[in-house]
Amino acid sequence: MTIKLIASDMDGTFLTENDIYSQGRFERILDNLRTREIRFVAASGRQVKNLQELFLPTIDKGYEMDFVGSNGAMVATLQEQLYSVHLSFDQLQKVIDWNARNPESAENIIIMTGEEATYVSNHATGPVAEMVFQFYPNVKQVEKLMLVDDRILEVTFVWPNNEVQQHVAALREIFGAELHATGSGFGSVDVLGKGVDKATGLQVLQDYYDVLDDEVMTFGDNSNDLEMLKKYKNGFVMPNAEDFMLAAIPNKALNTNVNDGVLETIEMYLGI
Repeated sequence: MTIKLIASDMDGTFLTENDIYSQGRFERILDNLRTREIRFVAASGRQVKNLQELFLPTIDKGYEMDFVGSNGAMVATLQEQLYSVHLSFDQLQKVIDWNARNPESAENIIIMTGEEATYVSNHATGPVAEMVFQFYPNVKQVEKLMLVDDRILEVTFVWPNNEVQQHVAALREIFGAELHATGSGFGSVDVLGKGVDKATGLQVLQDYYDVLDDEVMTFGDNSNDLEMLKKYKNGFVMPNAEDFMLAAIPNKALNTNVNDGVLETIEMYLGI
């Protein structure tokens, strides 16, 4: 079956470090993909605006890309937004109330990702606050999160990396099917709308471009990638992923993220 769409997670998967990717190698691959009418999708926990800024040096050269941002809560091409799912006021209130009652959240920071901006408390300081300004565009510090006038795509908490999966499990047990909790790396735990994940975001692009599941290739390294790695038979987990991910996904990329594993695997698979 011909591949028509390739989607890759960013942090720990496509990017090496410090938001770096091998631009020349990637653009040579994009040239080849364009001749074969294959789309490339950046599928990330990051916002679409952040992804577009990240790839601006390549986009400015005329290359086309698509975006699944905020773990599937927003889907866009370079020209238009195709899809978004927002948390209701009541859902936001439940999540924030839970955080306030949770003893393990005493030192936590709440990040709310909206369509217009990213919001954190004006009491947020230190390394985590610095991380927010690095990875999120248009950050605004506010006094009361529930008074923010924006459509919220997801709420993010930050815990130590080794605690992420236990907090994800706890949130899933508490909120059941009403909301979707997932880990995104760097200690992030994201709470999204019901049924929102990268696989459902990719389905929007599949419908838009008329692409079948067997024509999709995906790459990821963390639990927020599980749905899109399991759904497609051409789903590849990075060798640098944690053990639970390596056990869950049989296909392994040919190299780690710091060694351009996504690009190397695409080149091998497509004979570039």
